[in-house]
Amino acid sequence: MAQLLDDDPRIIEFDVRTDEMLVNMGPQHPSTHGVLRLVLRTDGEVVSEVEPHIGYLHRCAEKIGENLTHRQWIPYTDRMDYLAAMNMNLGWALTVEKLMKYQVSEKARHLRVLIAEMNRIASHLVGMGAYGLDLGTFSPFLYAFREREKILDLFEEACGARLTYSYITVGGLTADLPPGWLQRCEAFLDQFEPIIKEYHALLTTNAIFVKRTAGIGLLSPAMAIEYGCSGPVLRGSGVDQDMRRDGEAIYTAMYDGYAFEVAVMKDGHYPRDHEYPAVPADAVLGDCWHRFFVRMLEVMQSMDLVRQAIDRYSACKGPLGEPLKLTEKMPAGDAYLETECPKGQMGFYLVSDGTAIPWRVRARSSSFSNLAVTHELCRGCLIADVPAIVGSLDIVMGEIDR
Repeated sequence: MAQLLDDDPRIIEFDVRTDEMLVNMGPQHPSTHGVLRLVLRTDGEVVSEVEPHIGYLHRCAEKIGENLTHRQWIPYTDRMDYLAAMNMNLGWALTVEKLMKYQVSEKARHLRVLIAEMNRIASHLVGMGAYGLDLGTFSPFLYAFREREKILDLFEEACGARLTYSYITVGGLTADLPPGWLQRCEAFLDQFEPIIKEYHALLTTNAIFVKRTAGIGLLSPAMAIEYGCSGPVLRGSGVDQDMRRDGEAIYTAMYDGYAFEVAVMKDGHYPRDHEYPAVPADAVLGDCWHRFFVRMLEVMQSMDLVRQAIDRYSACKGPLGEPLKLTEKMPAGDAYLETECPKGQMGFYLVSDGTAIPWRVRARSSSFSNLAVTHELCRGCLIADVPAIVGSLDIVMGEIDR
């Protein structure tokens, strides 16, 4: 075969060009984690811009909160982050209690820690399983939901519900735990802890998962702070902040006496007393892999806190206490409080005119702030990387739209 030379007239030069295109991802798309619409501006397979469109799930929860008493609004907080409804209940209850200068019993304090940390585990299991689906694997989703169902069984025993609980309320909790509940909870923790290694084998150290997440969607600490990111998204960039330790006194007092180390990715440092897989060579602080791994660390952390809460709750001999009356009047004034929910810092703002019905109610969503950084993370990535980046933020649209 004759070799063609550069000046051979038979050689044709092609001028290959691509056109910019707008691509809609969602609002009905499994990788958008709810009714979220992402408008992608693409040049071939490369994404130059991502614009999130929200509001498809708007329910006017805050305006409804201005027409109900403080306790009547508890069920509406369930429907914000419906994957961590106990944590939503807790945030609103503490905000009202802050305004009223009300302190729950010691027994109720430890029960709140126990329930909130169990819900944190359940939320991270959904986040982990759904993230596997985003990246094309189905098995982790089944594994995660298998264990989550056992937590929901425990919640159902405690309050009769499996998703929207209204269990933690203003003034305490709606009821005490049924007989044998603590033993069943401990049995769950004992069988669940060894299974964590299966999740690390399925995802954390899986070669394909690492290739899809390591070095993708880099979020610097400065950018995370600038956009108001919080929770695992912030700590995955190496920022050591956790409201359970750094928040206001009424919230941090809940964890007084509890030993825990904030799960933050920084210089290869992990919380103590557990064996963790090594950070992949391709992973960079602030990428999708680190945000995912922080949630895996928090699962272990929450298990430790639950065990401590069981011991402290069991040692309390006093009464659980009764929730405040539905029509209990609040003092005139305002209060704002942020709590550390599974997705990040969830804040509630309350203004009272001296009645039982708030004059103003507002909520600051952690998922909203975390979603806002999407266009920065996706700039210059491939279309196939967009689900990996959005999934690493672990957003829930019920909390964003409210």
